[in-house]
Amino acid sequence: MIERRSNRFIVVAAAALSILGPAAVGGQAQDKAQLDARVRAFLERTRGEWRDLNVPYEDGRVLHDLIVRKGFKRGLEIGTSTGHSAIWMAWAMSKTGGKLVTIEIDERRHRQALQNLEAAGVAPLVDARLADAHQLVKDLAGPFDFVFSDADKNWYTQYFKDLDGKLSVGGCFTAHNVLNGFGGITAFLEYVRSRPDYETTIDRSSRSGISVSCKLR
Repeated sequence: MIERRSNRFIVVAAAALSILGPAAVGGQAQDKAQLDARVRAFLERTRGEWRDLNVPYEDGRVLHDLIVRKGFKRGLEIGTSTGHSAIWMAWAMSKTGGKLVTIEIDERRHRQALQNLEAAGVAPLVDARLADAHQLVKDLAGPFDFVFSDADKNWYTQYFKDLDGKLSVGGCFTAHNVLNGFGGITAFLEYVRSRPDYETTIDRSSRSGISVSCKLR
């Protein structure tokens, strides 16, 4: 008798889930569609307005597509500026179920980034820190499966070394402006290319260039 009641409960519960499940899934899909529309409209509306060393639109798209394609969920950005790249990456992580930590040392740019993240609708997906990345990167526990470095170029190699042990196998360390010849870039590229446990390529969608170093083991 107890077994019959138990089975009956399972059948009733399954029936209830079958009714509520599609509605819940449909609601989530609607929320995602609304967020997609909001972010896309924001990025198109502001496309020609980004200054303060933000990435170009093309590179934002590269970062977004890489995160979505690889399914990355634990992201770190070094150098928020006013938030253009963070919006692209957080948007991507809304599709993978992930979140982004981003670091900016300049208080004015940090405040503007917070406003832009809110306006784009991705603020809940971003932990925006006002801090010196030289120290904070060392203190962050990780692990991360995606890193985007767009801060002081002379420190790229050190950022990589500080995060190497916190980057998951299969994760990627990406860096901006690698085609511009800024100080420190040559040494950084030589270092990451010398690492047998990483595979490094360069995306040339813009004149700035993004290096993508993915951890093999």
